[in-house]
Amino acid sequence: MTSQTATPPTDAELKQRHRGMWASGHYDRVATEVIPRLGTRVVEAVGVTSDDLVLDVAAGAGNAAVPAARAGARVVASDLTPELLEIGRVANPGLAIEWQAADAEALPWPDASYDVVLSTVGVMFAPHHQVAADELVRVLRPGGRLGVISWTPAGFIGRLFATMRDFVAPPPPGVQSPPLWGDEAHVRELLGDRMSDLQVVREHVDVDLFPGPSDFRTYFRDNYGPTLVAYRGIADQPDRVAELDAALDALAASADEGGGRMRWEYLLVTGRRS
Repeated sequence: MTSQTATPPTDAELKQRHRGMWASGHYDRVATEVIPRLGTRVVEAVGVTSDDLVLDVAAGAGNAAVPAARAGARVVASDLTPELLEIGRVANPGLAIEWQAADAEALPWPDASYDVVLSTVGVMFAPHHQVAADELVRVLRPGGRLGVISWTPAGFIGRLFATMRDFVAPPPPGVQSPPLWGDEAHVRELLGDRMSDLQVVREHVDVDLFPGPSDFRTYFRDNYGPTLVAYRGIADQPDRVAELDAALDALAASADEGGGRMRWEYLLVTGRRS
């Protein structure tokens, strides 16, 4: 008797799954209600001005694109998920932003097209990290500035992904863990010597939206694509749902610094194209 194993998805199938995951729930709410400061932080870190042509990669509904446009820059917001781009477009009709669907691993622009390339907890979710990093650098002109914010492996969202790992199917071969983008050594290896004045710093964002652990769990279950998909995959297994409930409640409780206030760590990477 021959055992059968699941065939790994093709790259196109994998990207389609990613699109579906981020289109589910309401990631635009997470970005604007939970972590609105992050987009402004990366824009400030690279010093976006009205002279800049800016690309926001894996922009969602405009995580960094919106504050960059408010700083006066001409901005292109790109994302794998058109549904998120449409939400951003409708919500920001007066800003100089072009909303364009694009794969972070195959950006449709020529070399050296942009003065600034940004990504706020976005490009970290591209499955092949070196490919995505190469694309960020490729479309950046010499002397142009790069700014990337990613959740760290040891921070709260990194721990969230570690917690959910036991409740989802393992990733296909070659797919890398998103929070690795929050590891300094990993990012330095990805960018190599192509960036000058590379600065890598750990910072945190204060989150006080969730009074208690169950408030965090239900919010992320209903709004955050990866968590929603994890629950969807075990919906017919009540015991597993209860286990995931308990695991997420324990995670949120462990991060509570009092009154529901949490500090979510991220890695801020800035530099100039050599």
